[in-house]
Amino acid sequence: MLLLVIKIFLLYVLINFLLSVIAILMIIICIAMFTLLERKTLASIQRRSGPNMVGFWGLLQPFADALKSITKEINIPFGCDYYYFIFSPILTLVLSLMPWSVIPLSSFYVFSNINYGVLFILLISSLNVYGIVLAGWSSNSKYALLGAMRSAAQMISYEIPLSLTIVPVIMLSESMNLTQIVLAQKHICWFIFPLLPCFIVFIVCAFAETNRTPFDLPEAEAEIVAGYNVEYSSIFFAMFFLAEYGNIMVICSFGVTLFLGGWLLPDFLTPTFSNVDPLSLSILVELLEILVFCIKLVFFIIFFIFVRAVLPRYRYDQLMDINWKVFLPFMLVFVMFSSFIFVFICSFSL
Repeated sequence: MLLLVIKIFLLYVLINFLLSVIAILMIIICIAMFTLLERKTLASIQRRSGPNMVGFWGLLQPFADALKSITKEINIPFGCDYYYFIFSPILTLVLSLMPWSVIPLSSFYVFSNINYGVLFILLISSLNVYGIVLAGWSSNSKYALLGAMRSAAQMISYEIPLSLTIVPVIMLSESMNLTQIVLAQKHICWFIFPLLPCFIVFIVCAFAETNRTPFDLPEAEAEIVAGYNVEYSSIFFAMFFLAEYGNIMVICSFGVTLFLGGWLLPDFLTPTFSNVDPLSLSILVELLEILVFCIKLVFFIIFFIFVRAVLPRYRYDQLMDINWKVFLPFMLVFVMFSSFIFVFICSFSL
């Protein structure tokens, strides 16, 4: 009996391990295709062809870039802290993949439906700073260290208003579970409508958190050296690259879940299935929900790409002024105001 229990447990662990590996590979492939989407969109806006030589319409270009990065020589700078130097890109990539474990793609599919999914994502996003700081410090380069300090200051500063934008969402849904937040939008409305100011601040903070234009100050150092990753090459540089685009996909999916109803469609667009057996119906509903979520995510990502194409870069003092002098006071007032309104409505309903 004990042997049977051990076999079942090992089979369960093996199945979950294989599913996790498949999910990670799918996420990495999606990140690679995201880079292709960005390059093709920017090329279209700037009236040039973009990637078009590797595969049909350049669809294999991300895989060619990955192969090129893997086969390049790995350069370790003299005098660096070897173990932290190797550990930093691995940590950054792992942290960019972890939030996907709590993001619900549909009402059926979520890897870990924990009750504090919002706090989990905020926690992981705050830990991303450590990978960048370790990369700059362990490189034994003043340019890399200064770039890491600027990146850390930017990310830590914008985490405060970003966290405050989520407070009204939690009050409206009365839950920190991401699935429950989506279901609350089914009964009320998409939170983008009553919380439009929060959504706008969330988007701007998302640009700063992911080091995207117009707040790509750490990447702006590429005009001088290359910021915190100046000493990295080959697969380690590719890990930072994948982590950056992975963080963009995470923050976009987080915004879709919080403000755009996740996998939900408006009632007048929701299809009805008739003469379908229950098993086929559940499969169709799940596929439709995943498709709806992915469409919203792609539109969110395309918006990120368009902003990069059309907006100029802010100066670093302007970046900090917007955060501490505009967004933080505004969100504090808005959270207090929304708390008052929420308490008033609850007391009136009772």
